[in-house]
Amino acid sequence: MYKLIGKTITCILVTLLIFSARVTGANLSPKGMVTGYAHSTTMLLNGKILIVGGHNITPLSTARIYTPNTNAVTPTGSMEHPMRVWHKATLLPSGKVLITGGASKTGLTSSAELYDPTTNNFLPAGIMRIARYAHTATVLPSGKVLIVGGYNAGLLSSAELYDPVKNTFMPTGMMENKRVWHTATLLPSGKVLITGGGIGSTYLSTAELYDPTTGNFTPTGTLGKGKYWHTATLLSNGKVLIAGGNTQTGFTSTVELYDPATGTFTSSNALRAERGNHIATLLHDGQVLIEAGIDNNKSTPLEELYDPNLPLVAGEGAS
Repeated sequence: MYKLIGKTITCILVTLLIFSARVTGANLSPKGMVTGYAHSTTMLLNGKILIVGGHNITPLSTARIYTPNTNAVTPTGSMEHPMRVWHKATLLPSGKVLITGGASKTGLTSSAELYDPTTNNFLPAGIMRIARYAHTATVLPSGKVLIVGGYNAGLLSSAELYDPVKNTFMPTGMMENKRVWHTATLLPSGKVLITGGGIGSTYLSTAELYDPTTGNFTPTGTLGKGKYWHTATLLSNGKVLIAGGNTQTGFTSTVELYDPATGTFTSSNALRAERGNHIATLLHDGQVLIEAGIDNNKSTPLEELYDPNLPLVAGEGAS
């Protein structure tokens, strides 16, 4: 499993670097690049990319900055917690990056830290109430960060909030279901949609909404098929595109749309390729670029575009 995840995460990073290189016309092999997987990549407000942690034979104890204009990867200051894999890196409105959780040689960590691009250094950011990895981290309209689920000796249903003003974590409501490798999507209403999740032979089809005004989770609709390693993308029309993922029968090409107005999921046109652990990016024209990931042949499928304006093709949808 880890090799599959590592392969697609490396593909994601390479895609970012190749895209930047195409824009600048630079060499496709960045100077100083560190190979590996299970790291995080975050686009900073200045256009540079922060690369944190990862694994290459052993966990990496470095963080790096990729600069598109010079096509170079350079080190940052030392991380507070020197080794992380399967952590989350979240860009805050301030321009700083919150690094939470993950695993290392000594096990899971509950530590968190902030990367400040103005100083190129990391600072402590409190301690999470529960050590976890493969969780989600979503910036709320209030500026707080919602940490949901993950893994720690089993799937977690707990959630907590990071307050950037107080630089501390605090508990919030519990999910209806335990989840790992799920998705979390901020809706225009300010609520957060949580979908799917699972690990091994566990595939969740349930979904729930987090309401920051009450701090509670409530059920909302059911996916056509239980899955994890899928993507959830907020479309321009306010609906959420659920694409691909790993299911009980393997990686899937099915696509569903979540409508916040009705709280239901409906089938949409399927992807051209079955895939999971991929990335989906909303483009300026409203289409969604689907790329990277793993298919049932353990290969990386070709990129494709999803157009939400196309009519539903008969016979396609969740199965």
